[in-house]
Amino acid sequence: MRRTQRPPRAPAIPGRRRTHAPATPERRPPRAPAALREMRAELPLLVCTTLLIALLSAVAAGAPALLDRFAGEALTARLDQAQRSAPGLRLSARFEPATRRGPRDLATGLGEGLHAATTVIGNAVPGPLKGRLAPYATRVELASVGIRTAGRETALGLIHASDAPGRAVYAEGRPPDPRSRTIEVAFSTRTRDTLKLRLGQRLPLRPGSLEPAGATAVVVGFFTADERGSGPGARLWREQPLLARPSQQPPRDGSGPRWEARALVAPRTLTTLQDRTGVTLTADWSLRLDLDVAAAARFAGEEGRKELRRLLTRYPDDARTAYCGDIGSFGGMYCRIGDHAASSLDDRTPLLDSLDTFGRQWRHGRVVISFALASLLAVGVLTVVATALLALRRRLDVHRLQRARGASAHRLALTRAAHTAPAALAGLAAGLTAARSLPPAAPADHYGAGVAVLVWLLLPALTWYALRDRTARTRQDAPGPRRGGRRIVAELLVLLLAAAGVAALRTRGTAGAGPDPLLAAVPALLGLAVVAVLLRCYPLPVRLAARWAARGRGAVALIALSRAAKEAPARALALLVLVVTLAGAVSGGIVVGTLADARRTAAAWQAGADAAYLGAAHHPGVAERLARARGVESTVRVRQLRVDPTSATSGERHGVGSLLAVDGDRLRAASPDSEAGRALAAARIGSTAPSGGDIPVLASDARTGEALTIVSHGRKLRLRVVGRLPAEVLRDPALGPVRSSTTARDRMLLTDNRALTAIDPGDYEQTALLLYGPRLDVRELRAVVPEAASAAALGELRIRAEEEAEASSDGLIRVLVTAHTGCTALAVALALPALLLDLLLSAPARVRTAAHLRTLGLNCGATSALHLLQLLPMVLAALVGGGALGLMLPVLLEPALRLDEFTGGPGTPGTAPDPLLAAAAGAGLGLLVLTAVGMETWWGGRRRLGAVLRLTEER
Repeated sequence: MRRTQRPPRAPAIPGRRRTHAPATPERRPPRAPAALREMRAELPLLVCTTLLIALLSAVAAGAPALLDRFAGEALTARLDQAQRSAPGLRLSARFEPATRRGPRDLATGLGEGLHAATTVIGNAVPGPLKGRLAPYATRVELASVGIRTAGRETALGLIHASDAPGRAVYAEGRPPDPRSRTIEVAFSTRTRDTLKLRLGQRLPLRPGSLEPAGATAVVVGFFTADERGSGPGARLWREQPLLARPSQQPPRDGSGPRWEARALVAPRTLTTLQDRTGVTLTADWSLRLDLDVAAAARFAGEEGRKELRRLLTRYPDDARTAYCGDIGSFGGMYCRIGDHAASSLDDRTPLLDSLDTFGRQWRHGRVVISFALASLLAVGVLTVVATALLALRRRLDVHRLQRARGASAHRLALTRAAHTAPAALAGLAAGLTAARSLPPAAPADHYGAGVAVLVWLLLPALTWYALRDRTARTRQDAPGPRRGGRRIVAELLVLLLAAAGVAALRTRGTAGAGPDPLLAAVPALLGLAVVAVLLRCYPLPVRLAARWAARGRGAVALIALSRAAKEAPARALALLVLVVTLAGAVSGGIVVGTLADARRTAAAWQAGADAAYLGAAHHPGVAERLARARGVESTVRVRQLRVDPTSATSGERHGVGSLLAVDGDRLRAASPDSEAGRALAAARIGSTAPSGGDIPVLASDARTGEALTIVSHGRKLRLRVVGRLPAEVLRDPALGPVRSSTTARDRMLLTDNRALTAIDPGDYEQTALLLYGPRLDVRELRAVVPEAASAAALGELRIRAEEEAEASSDGLIRVLVTAHTGCTALAVALALPALLLDLLLSAPARVRTAAHLRTLGLNCGATSALHLLQLLPMVLAALVGGGALGLMLPVLLEPALRLDEFTGGPGTPGTAPDPLLAAAAGAGLGLLVLTAVGMETWWGGRRRLGAVLRLTEER
């Protein structure tokens, strides 16, 4: 062989020693610690854990503060509603004509006396209510006198109001001068136009309720009263509607129409007329309770409501003592208002009743909100479990290798805990920061910390469970029947726990005002039970569909359906997430929709018709004026009498009940859909004369043909039962106004008014005049019967439009709707990552299948269809199971939810499915699955076949 010739060496340099340059080693970057490398590899899961801990800890820590804030908003709305038409607290004192004259003018003395009393009453407000309960108006009203203008007789009432607006609202003239000795009056522009008044006109005062003895009033101004706005004097016009517009009275004895109006006067006018007539006047101090958000949240709780009730109960006594001393408690004219002898202070308030009603409703409102929070927390826990399982799956092979090299399961679990500790701390800090941004109450940090610790320890616990000694030595050929038996036992246990939870809630109700663990656990247990049933049921139709798909040419449907049926138990977590999310959304929507429908039904029940006047028997003149009001087309009288019927044959008592009477023909003409009118017509009650003197009635619990006797004001009457009272009649809105004093357990008797001529109209306990008309003049009706508490002696007027507006603006219902909407939105937001994480758990098997098929020529579109068809049976099962559970939850938990506490209608509101809500939930669920499949397909398409398949891998 020919050798390669080496190149000649370089000649040696004399005097220099030959040296060899050392080889420079390759510099490599220093390697990061192993723990840091593991944390970097798990960075996506750590970020997901941080976000989950932040969200769940924020919900757990901020939920109590948010509930307090919601309670404060609901209480503020309820107090505003109670004080919309009347003062929250009214103090009044009667005073007589002046017995002595001071050095100043008499009128000035009355004005200063009222002002001094107002100051004393305001200073007596207890400390916690300072600045929140204050007098806003002092008013004195003089009984009506008569005037005649433009040929019209008018009953004129004179009012001094400290909250009357000044010159800014006067279209002509000026306000009455408090220093003038003339009787000066000011009218509204609408009263001016109706009564044909003019500026400077002199009005001789005629005898009315008072006899002013030849006094003459002078018109000095006309003001503009904006009845609909919120400008100056809006509260005065609302509480005294006759100041804004006059009201026409029905004619009396053919003397022609009469009018009723009010005018503003100065204090001196009142004292002048009081001296002439000797009448005793009444001064009213109106106070309003205005709570800000922080104060309302403080008083909305159980202890806060007790404190507020104690303050509102104690304050009138303190005001009486400050106003008149201890002697004011004995009554009589021992106190003074300026130069006038006055009585002690009387008080009346609607706030205490509103506070009690709110407390009862809020206790149930917390239960309804906690029901929504329970569904949200269930989805959150499932998302945490999916995250922990995926984190465990990614490192399980490494941990098993470490375990084989001698590492203990406890050490590996502690290592995972140390790796995830920074993420847990960061999530906890972010969650508590978000919870602290919810004013006004401080968040419950211990709840947030507890949730964060549980989420943090879940992954180490699963790691220890997967690597413990017994699991490490488990044989791969473990007998199948043993695993199947454990599954059956677990499924039976879940079903028994769910049934026991539902039975316990239906038996005992809720635990009270605090959180109820049973109510929080029942939705999750029911979701587990539904999933257990679905996993047993839905693989069978999927297998049948796979056999049908095998007859076709394509293999995508066959492979997808076959794997879907085979891997059904592995889809338990994703199926549970979808079922719980959909069930929470559907049941929450049903609860919210039921509340809205029930409040509208309750508004119609309270009004009975387009309007209803309670007290028609005691105020026939007012009822006649209402019947002649503009827009009223027809009227119907409904009456109610408490009776104690006994059997005419055996003498057996039937128990206390209610005898209801209505104008049957007029009711059928005004409201053809009325069940009461139909029942009376079917029984021919009122259309024929009573036979034998017996009064025909329909009874709710008596036999047809039975004779009953009742006693009314010493008179014995005989009733004859001609038919059974249908249950639908008891829910007829026309009977609502007179059934306020009855209960669902009372025995009901119904007849026609024409059959009860033996009973005097004034003997009935409740009498209502129903007003029908699609275009009622509400302002004219309110001018006849104002909303103010001072007009309670005139009876009560209920207008359906006002009742519906009040129902729609109820703050408590708005809070419940907001809570359910927010919880549903967060649950859907958590369901997407939970579904994605569960898909990632089973992604390797699907990716290998798709890779095998791609080697055979399967394109990307067919791969996406494969993934979608593989998940489609689970989605359909979730739609069926979640929808059915959502529809059943309000019915199963009805005794615990108690939605009738918020409505006040004729009975327990019925729950009905909402098709639009179900369609929206199904569409959202489908979009959720499509998003998950699209993301998984995109992620799988980025991976090369070599990263999935190996030549030695078995197919």
